[in-house]
Amino acid sequence: MAAGYLDILRARHAARLLTGTLVGRLPNGTAHIAIVLFTRAEGGSYTLAGALAAAYGLATAVGQPLLGRAVDLHGQPRVQLPAAVLSALGMALLALVGLDMLLLAYAAVIVAGVFTPPLEGGLRALWPTVLGTEDRVHRAYAMDAVAQEVMFTVGPLLVTVLVSLWSPAAALLVINAIGVLGALSVVLSEPSRTWRSAPREAHWLGALRSPGLLALLGAFFFVGLALGSITVAGVAYADDHGQESVYGWLMAALGLGALVGGSVYGARQWAGAPERRLRVVVALLALGYLPLMLTPGVPAMTALAALAGVFLAPAIACSFIVVDRHAPRGTVTEAFSWLVTTFGVGAAAGTAVAGPAVELGGTAWSFAVAGAGGVAALLVLLTTGRVLAVPGRTSDVVAGVAAGSENDRNGAAEPGFSSGRKA
Repeated sequence: MAAGYLDILRARHAARLLTGTLVGRLPNGTAHIAIVLFTRAEGGSYTLAGALAAAYGLATAVGQPLLGRAVDLHGQPRVQLPAAVLSALGMALLALVGLDMLLLAYAAVIVAGVFTPPLEGGLRALWPTVLGTEDRVHRAYAMDAVAQEVMFTVGPLLVTVLVSLWSPAAALLVINAIGVLGALSVVLSEPSRTWRSAPREAHWLGALRSPGLLALLGAFFFVGLALGSITVAGVAYADDHGQESVYGWLMAALGLGALVGGSVYGARQWAGAPERRLRVVVALLALGYLPLMLTPGVPAMTALAALAGVFLAPAIACSFIVVDRHAPRGTVTEAFSWLVTTFGVGAAAGTAVAGPAVELGGTAWSFAVAGAGGVAALLVLLTTGRVLAVPGRTSDVVAGVAAGSENDRNGAAEPGFSSGRKA
C-alpha cells in the first residue's frame, strides 16, 4: 500500500505539488471555524458568525468554477497566485476592521471566498503531465483524497493553536499568509508554469455542456448533503450524551475511516469502467450511513462513524477519474472546480436540513438525512447510467505517453491555444 504512494511521491515535482496545494488550501479548509472564532471573540453572536461563514461559503461556490475556467483559458500562474493574494487580503481586511463596519466585514469574506484559488482542480489537471501513466494518475487521485482528510483534520487544530497562542485575528492572518506561500510554491513549479489546457470549443456553458459531468455533479450534491448533515447530527448526538468531546470522537472516527478506505482503494489497480465502480462505491457509502440512525451508545456509535467514513475517500477518488473522463476538452480545471462547488453546496444544504430534522424528530432523524442523501446520490447515478456509460472521448498521446484525457467532441477549438499539455 505505502509502496504505491511512495512511487507517486518520488516522481519529479509530485511531492512539491501535493504539499503546496494542501498548504495553499489551508485558508479554505479552515475558514469556517476561523470566521466563527473571530466573530465570537469580537462579541458577535453565533447567528452573525454563521451568516458570515455562509457568505464565505456561497462566495467560494460562485468563484471556484469561474476561476477554474480562467485557469483553463489563461494558465495557472496568471490566475492562482493573484487569486490567492486577493483572498488573503479579504481575510486580512476582516481581521483588521473587525465587526464595527458590518457591511465591510461581509464584503471582506465575500472577496476572500470568491477569490479562493482553484488549487484543487489545478492539481488534478497537472497529475497526467507529472505522472504520465493512467494507473499512477488514478493512484494520485486516491492519495489526493486521503491527503484532504489529513488537511481537514490538522487544519482546524492549527487554527485553535494559533488562537490560543495569539488571537483569532492573528489566526486569520497567519493561515492566509501560509496559504499564499503554498499557492506560490505551486505556481513557481515547472509543471504549473508550462501547463496549458487543451484546445477547447468556445461555449458559454464550458464544462457544464457535458451530460455525464452534470449527472456526476447531481450525485455528489447529495453526497455533500449527507456529509454536511452528519456534522449537525454529530453535535445533536453529543448533546444527547452530555459530552462535547463525543462530537470530536465521531468526527475523528469518520476521518479515520476515510483515511483507511482511501489508502486501501489507492493501493491497487481497478479493472472495469470507473463509472460502474463509482455506483458500487456510492452504494456502499449509502449503506454505511444508514446504521447511524440507530444512534447506539458512544463506543458503538464511534465504530459506526468509522464505518460510515470508509467509502468516502474512495468515492471522491473515483469521482475524480469520472470527471476527467467526461470533462469537455479544454475544461478540466473548471470541471474539477464544479465538483468542489457542488459538493460544498450540498454540504451547506445538509447542515440546513439537519437542523430542522433534529428539532422535529430528534437526533435519529438528522442522521436519517445522511442516509437519505447517500441513497439519493446512488439513485442519480443509477438513473443517469446511459449518459455516464460512454464518455465519448479520446485521449491524446504524445510520444507514447498519455497527455491527458480531455476531449472535445466537436473538435472545434478557440484560437490562441497550443495543442495538448506541455510537460
